Amino acid sequence: MRITLRVLCVCAVVGLVVAPAAQAQMKFADGKKIAYFHLSGPMLEKPVDPLGGFMLTPKQMVSLKDLVERFKKARDDDAVRAVVLTFENASMGLAQMQELRQAIGQIRAADKEVFVHADQLTNLTYPLAIAASRVSVVPTGDVWLTGFRAEQPYARGLLDMIHVEADFLHIGDYKSAAEMLTREGPSAAAEENMNWLLDGLYDALVGMIAESRQVSSHKAREMIDGGPYTAERAHQAGLIDAVQYRQDFIAELKERYGDVKVVRDYGRDSGPELPNDLMGAFTFFTELFQGATQRSTAPCVGIVYVEGMISPGSEEPNPFGGSSGARSTTIRKALDRAAKDDSVKAVVLRIDSGGGSALASEIIWHATQRVAAKKPMIASMGNVAGSGGYYVACGSDAIFADEATITASIGVVGGKLVTTGMWNAIGINWKEYTRGKNAAILSSSHAFTEEERARMHGWMSEVYEVFKGHIQAARGDKLTKPLEEMAGGRVFTGKQALELGLVDRLGGLDDAVKYAAAEAKIGDYEIRVIPKPKNIFEIMMESFGEGEEDDEFAYSGARVRLFDRGSPLVKAVLPMLQRLDPQRVGAVLRTLQRLEILHNEGVILAMPQEIIIR
Repeated sequence: MRITLRVLCVCAVVGLVVAPAAQAQMKFADGKKIAYFHLSGPMLEKPVDPLGGFMLTPKQMVSLKDLVERFKKARDDDAVRAVVLTFENASMGLAQMQELRQAIGQIRAADKEVFVHADQLTNLTYPLAIAASRVSVVPTGDVWLTGFRAEQPYARGLLDMIHVEADFLHIGDYKSAAEMLTREGPSAAAEENMNWLLDGLYDALVGMIAESRQVSSHKAREMIDGGPYTAERAHQAGLIDAVQYRQDFIAELKERYGDVKVVRDYGRDSGPELPNDLMGAFTFFTELFQGATQRSTAPCVGIVYVEGMISPGSEEPNPFGGSSGARSTTIRKALDRAAKDDSVKAVVLRIDSGGGSALASEIIWHATQRVAAKKPMIASMGNVAGSGGYYVACGSDAIFADEATITASIGVVGGKLVTTGMWNAIGINWKEYTRGKNAAILSSSHAFTEEERARMHGWMSEVYEVFKGHIQAARGDKLTKPLEEMAGGRVFTGKQALELGLVDRLGGLDDAVKYAAAEAKIGDYEIRVIPKPKNIFEIMMESFGEGEEDDEFAYSGARVRLFDRGSPLVKAVLPMLQRLDPQRVGAVLRTLQRLEILHNEGVILAMPQEIIIR
């Protein structure tokens, strides 16, 4: 039966792929080239398997790591004369943008021009665009450079309307993750912290404009305050270099570089070449099903990703890219595999997470210590590495952050939603029966009693002390202030965290990898993502019970949580909502995931609410 299913799957896939394979992009002849990159849609952290991507993943889905590597390839390719970059609804975090700016700077340092042409530039694409040698915008286009606006939702009024009471506790005056449920606006401490954080992010924006446009910080602030701009007015103000239609932009490139090939999606790996004939394709896919690709044994730096809400369990495979969250079992197994593999000389833990489960964070942290006992263990922070995200990083030998990374938030939140009023309002009554003095401590039927509140606070304090203990043990001598003055839920940018000794260096993933290799004393090395991204065939094989398993006690199944992007509920409503307001949809989903973790565990290590930067 298993063989029959496999053959049926192969036949179905062959039908989907053979025809497109016959129309694959022609290889360009040797000669002068312009490397063309088009950024559209979200910037992923985890790479997507090239074979799965060839078949199923939209071309606009690209990971930061892969894009930076393709930029490097263009930099080092003698045939590449210049690089062209365009945008269309591109979405990325500030830290990701800073890493791409660095990669563009390296291309320019190799005496290659980088051109950006756009219909529109925003607060989150303009700073990337001006890293280029020349920026042009179409006539009547616009440059929405207006400064940063942060949004935080508060749902106390909604809960009141539906007769639900939010009963939460927090350790640390600045640990405000539950305020969206308990208040109609921020507390004084939360507002102070948010303004401190936004000041740091805004200073980073001002610094990027001042550096790229070669103006003073004062002038850069004036430029921001003068927005928004039409393309023409942006040109007059010195924000861009030219106003021109796409055809004129292309004509200018041809005049400058002559007879040159424009290579679309330069450096993109579309996977192995597929046979054009039916029998060849059938053999190709059958061999894919027969076994996993042999692992490389060359010396390497391994990258393990912690992306999304940190929670217990195993990750749900997603052939379409993206992440279902940072699952402790999957990440623990990856770190243990890296620790045991002699070809992995050092490990970089790449984090883009606002935290989540205290239990899952502890499991991942403990796995990093097993790696650090054998080889260099380096943390690289992306857009966010806060609360549980900082927890898993703090025990590393060195921590890298981008200037605009949002990090720290050292504190604990716990509590529950009391729903009795809601049920009463719709005519449903519940009768409880308990055995044991504290059996109903997390019951949704009532708010905490004074004794229950004291017990919850004591439990949360223990979790908090463990969190601080890990930080103190790993970073004690590096901290420039007493830890208590930096904890309590306070949030910092990467630059601020560096000054406080919470991180060691400013730099991106590429910088962290180079540092890890130097610490491991290796010259020539590969960069290996652990675990290797799975393609559609490997995922299908796992569904037949033939997936690879290197932990004899690990459960191979993955639980799809109610508010994961892969859950049926979210799949049903997400596409429509994302078109309307993708940033807010993401924030709401992450908030609901926090509530699910709180319901299951009672406490959570999470950033203070959801912050949307526009």
